[in-house]
Amino acid sequence: MKSIHLSAAHSPCSDTQRLLVIGNGMVGHRLLEELVQREHGYDITVFCGEIRLAYDRVQLSQCFTGAQAEDLALADDAFFVQHGITVLRNHPAAWIDRKRRRVHVSDDVFYPYDKLVLATGSNPFIPPIEGAEQPGCLPYRTLDDVDAIKERAAGGRCGVVIGGGLLGLEAARALHGLGLETHVIEFSPWLMSTQLDESGGRLLRTKIEALGIHVHTAKTTSSIGTGLRSPLRLKFSDGGLLETDMVVFSAGIRPCDRLAHNCGLVIGPRGGVVIDEHCRSSDPAVYAIGELASWQGGTYGLVAPGYEMARVCAAHLAGDGKPVFRGAQPSTKLKLLGVDVASIGDAQGRTRDSVSCVFEDTLAGVYKKLVMDAQGKRLLGAVLVGDTTSFGMLDQYFANGLALPAQPASLIAPAASETPALGVDALPDSAQICSCNQVSKGALCSAVVDGCTSLGELKARTRAGTTCGGCLPLVKQILDRELERQGIVVDHGLCEHFHHSRQELYHLVCVNGIRDFKTLISRHGQGRGCDICKPVAASIFASCWNDYVLTPEYAPLQDSNDAYLGNLQKDGTYSVVPRIPGGEITPEKLIFIGEVARRYKLYTKITGGQRIDLFGARLEQLPLIWKELVDAGFESGHAYGKALRTAKSCVGSTWCRFGVRDSVGLAIRLEQRYRGVRAPHKFKLAASGCTRECAEAQSKDVGVIATDKGWNLYVCGNGGMRPRHAELLASDLDDETLIRMIDRFLMFYIRTADKLQRTAAWREGLDGGLDYLKDVIVKDSLGLANELEAQMQALVGRYECEWAATLKDERALRRFRPLINDPTPDEQIVHVLERGQIRPPTVRPRGARVLEAETE
Repeated sequence: MKSIHLSAAHSPCSDTQRLLVIGNGMVGHRLLEELVQREHGYDITVFCGEIRLAYDRVQLSQCFTGAQAEDLALADDAFFVQHGITVLRNHPAAWIDRKRRRVHVSDDVFYPYDKLVLATGSNPFIPPIEGAEQPGCLPYRTLDDVDAIKERAAGGRCGVVIGGGLLGLEAARALHGLGLETHVIEFSPWLMSTQLDESGGRLLRTKIEALGIHVHTAKTTSSIGTGLRSPLRLKFSDGGLLETDMVVFSAGIRPCDRLAHNCGLVIGPRGGVVIDEHCRSSDPAVYAIGELASWQGGTYGLVAPGYEMARVCAAHLAGDGKPVFRGAQPSTKLKLLGVDVASIGDAQGRTRDSVSCVFEDTLAGVYKKLVMDAQGKRLLGAVLVGDTTSFGMLDQYFANGLALPAQPASLIAPAASETPALGVDALPDSAQICSCNQVSKGALCSAVVDGCTSLGELKARTRAGTTCGGCLPLVKQILDRELERQGIVVDHGLCEHFHHSRQELYHLVCVNGIRDFKTLISRHGQGRGCDICKPVAASIFASCWNDYVLTPEYAPLQDSNDAYLGNLQKDGTYSVVPRIPGGEITPEKLIFIGEVARRYKLYTKITGGQRIDLFGARLEQLPLIWKELVDAGFESGHAYGKALRTAKSCVGSTWCRFGVRDSVGLAIRLEQRYRGVRAPHKFKLAASGCTRECAEAQSKDVGVIATDKGWNLYVCGNGGMRPRHAELLASDLDDETLIRMIDRFLMFYIRTADKLQRTAAWREGLDGGLDYLKDVIVKDSLGLANELEAQMQALVGRYECEWAATLKDERALRRFRPLINDPTPDEQIVHVLERGQIRPPTVRPRGARVLEAETE
């Protein structure tokens, strides 16, 4: 027998101990990061079971929406080289010889160790279903699984997910996003039965089914066979059948404890390696961390407890026995298929003598529940569905054992949820702000005292907010408060050229009638400006005066999108998006768009906002394409600007048997009214003809839902990177009152928001919350209503299609040449096919300037 790892440095007389780590997932890699920050004294070798190094499994679903494997990477080869760590890719361990302290790869290849850490994670649980092993039945756990699912989905029609928990709903989102008819099969009576109670699970199901996903609960799959019309057929215990092209198993996980079991380590009752408070197994030389570890009879499937185990284990390996693992309380906040969901602690209310407080608004799709001790003094758990804005503060009450207010219901009641009863100043230094990385308030404050003066510096120093990002609002509040406490002025200025905020500059421009950048910076700034303040100034001028954006004084201020009135794509080409108000279009115009796309060989796609996106237009082609579109009656869709994008609609009372009002007509009116209105960020509208909400109005900046008495107005929703449920501003409005309310709301947002701030983030930082917004917009508490309405009418009255104006301006048309003095197109551009269509060029056109790229 031989070992390929023995050398002089590893000889028995060497002072350097040998540490083997089996597993290079998120937790295994965090162990290495913790060790390299200490004087650990080990020669480290890592067994990596996959060909890829550690990557972020939490963000795995992003690979279905464009993210690449490298975007999820947590480490590269340079990390291992820098720290002298040997990593063995695609190198699984076969067995462990604890007596001789060896990890075998085969009979004659082994690696000796002094200390061994098992971080093998878990495997997806495949229920014992007959036929589950055949082609088309796939797990969902790794990047390879993602590739297999995408390959199987190509050309398919239907996909089934077995499992209605967190992982199952993530998988359902992936299949739905791939264009498959999607079914979720869940054994329990309701979805997410581990995290939610029955009422919360029922509401979650309603919201998911509204998206077009079929949910089957209390359903047991007995076998999977061959279908008559599809490759696979599921047979259920109740006799039902379902045919599909693929089955994805996402029914939970099981600790990957085969190695540990075979070498005789003590295994927990539910699997996993039993560990002590230092993460040692029954063999003091062997540690176990992450999903593999069994603590007090159970295992953890979340990353935060695994990271804490990695910290404790690294400390003990390095000779520091003070840090100990005390378990972790389950708290989860996430977005599932566009639905905000959060669960804290004992969400089911199983603690003896516990009492509950529930708030439920079925119409708004909101369910909130608090579980408390019998005296109502301590929070034991919580469930939040549809609105998770109070999660951060509730989690602090729970994690830190803080005494609840005299009226605990105020924490989830609508009025109080806007102004949380607990501020960051009331939190003790021991309060854990970032549960993923175990960062306390005290650690954050200390880092600020030590010189961290920006959010980026604070994240780099403490790791707070670098995993899921859910704690960042609290982290920013702590940063600002600590800076203020030290007497440091928190600078809200745009950049080095303006020490004013975007809101302050807006008022200076509006009140003083400033209409050009030269005047603005000479009076209120310094220097010549930059790529930060110039586009902001351009947006402010447009929001105040709505002049043509490519006039000689405004054109140099625009970013890449507005500078060329097109959405710059990653390959340097542009997209063309004509406006289609309310999604309504005649057959003739629909055919015309298709003919333009075919003539210019453009890739076409229907957007989420009910219009048609034409990709792959070269710079010099934009005027030619838009000339044809404008002549045919189309207008610029402003897909490139911080302006109104779309007003989405369902078919409403015109066609739908459930519709109670003409949502299409209203959406057209709204889009034609607010088209071209520029704001601090893009904004979207939607109108639903009934409470079935097919236009998804409650995920828009402004959403309108019909009732039998009028229109309900929702504001500040956001389906973007930080999704947020819209809130009800006013109810049962007639058409004219509705328009006035929206006028006031949009102008108040335009006046007071920060640069590049969506309405959702603006609302979250608004003093007084929704009640204040209602006072200003509905009750006119500031006496601004007439002024706001007049301002909006002035903007609306000055609307002109920007492409129609550009086509009449010879000077503006010059910017669309490939080179300043050369109108000749670049013939080196090569087109390839993308699912049967011409894909955009693979060579960046000459003259393209990249400052900002944004998708529709």
